[in-house]
Amino acid sequence: MSSELIFFLGFLGLVVAMLAVDLGVVNRKAHVVTMREALIWTGVWIGMALLFYVFLLMRGELLHGPEAFGVASLSDVGAAELTAYRNQISLEYLTGYVIEKALSVDNIFVMIVIFQSFRVDPRHYHRILFWGILGAIVMRFAFIFAGVALVERFEWVLWIFGALLLYAGGKMLLGREGAESEQIDTRHHPIVRLARRFFPITRNDYDGRFTVKLRGRRFITPLLLVLLIIEGSDVIFAVDSIPAIFSVTLDPYIVFFSNIFAILGLRSLFFVISGFMDRFRYLKTGLGVLLAFIGAKMLLHGIFHVPIGTGLSLAIIAGILATSIAASMIIRPTD
Repeated sequence: MSSELIFFLGFLGLVVAMLAVDLGVVNRKAHVVTMREALIWTGVWIGMALLFYVFLLMRGELLHGPEAFGVASLSDVGAAELTAYRNQISLEYLTGYVIEKALSVDNIFVMIVIFQSFRVDPRHYHRILFWGILGAIVMRFAFIFAGVALVERFEWVLWIFGALLLYAGGKMLLGREGAESEQIDTRHHPIVRLARRFFPITRNDYDGRFTVKLRGRRFITPLLLVLLIIEGSDVIFAVDSIPAIFSVTLDPYIVFFSNIFAILGLRSLFFVISGFMDRFRYLKTGLGVLLAFIGAKMLLHGIFHVPIGTGLSLAIIAGILATSIAASMIIRPTD
């Protein structure tokens, strides 16, 4: 068994263990998640992501093993070469994580609209988000490794990704401010209409159940519809987020790890953002600038051969996010 596979399986085991503790122990009973609880879990997931960064910084060569250096044993690799490799791989991971974490905020805005439109009981938010994240992990796994294989075979695909990100960033910048406050048509949404073709739908959530058997027939509840719509929205957001991290690295494991750590913290961050949503007026603008920068970076490197280093990219991305958050805090809305 290769070192890559061992590392990957160990990482998945850690993720499963943490999710089991989260849902099976800490959140066994349906309840409204408090701001204190959300902040604690947000801190836990960010802390784990940063610990993984420290691990890569100290022992990053264990990810790919001696194959990354073209030698038979890691003992044959010089100290300077090891240090340079660790610094590069850890920086790529951290930059990718910051990008994915930032872009997940826009996903949260959409989730809030979905919950409000279907009038979901806040006690069931956590359970829906938990299963939604499990589905997102599976989908991201497929998208990431398929995307890397595609880019390795056709390098020009990166140019298309860059153009798509520029378009997405421009659309976000030129779009209507406050679009996240719009409501979803709960009767005519495409996923709702598709579900109706195969299953009858109840009006009651039956205390958090996704399906229920009534009069000998299997019904689905509105909570399952909400879950399906959230999964569908994640597919759309993956079209932006996964190409964005390809601007940093094409290492499928680094792409996957940074994505998963960002997704794992999405649930708790949802409850934090939902409590302060009105205070982040310019964050969507910042995300638009972020996407446009990443798209431009990919096109500059791919077409004009003008590279922008990972360290500089991280600094620019952090500056964009810090500026948008500061503007949201300082500039008060005008009536």
